[in-house]
Amino acid sequence: MIQDLLTAFALLLIIEGILPFLSPRTMRKALFSIVQNNDKALRMTGLMTMLAGLLLLYLVR
Repeated sequence: MIQDLLTAFALLLIIEGILPFLSPRTMRKALFSIVQNNDKALRMTGLMTMLAGLLLLYLVR
């Protein structure tokens, strides 16, 4: 189980690093627009992301 968790974390780090590596300017613009959002919009985005992840996990498993 710990190996699966570490594998998932490693994949997360790889995926998170793709955009800054390929296009740092786009990443900077995206982060700037995120900072300008209010808390409610960020929470809703986080909730939708978690629900999408749960749905994907359910479909895969």
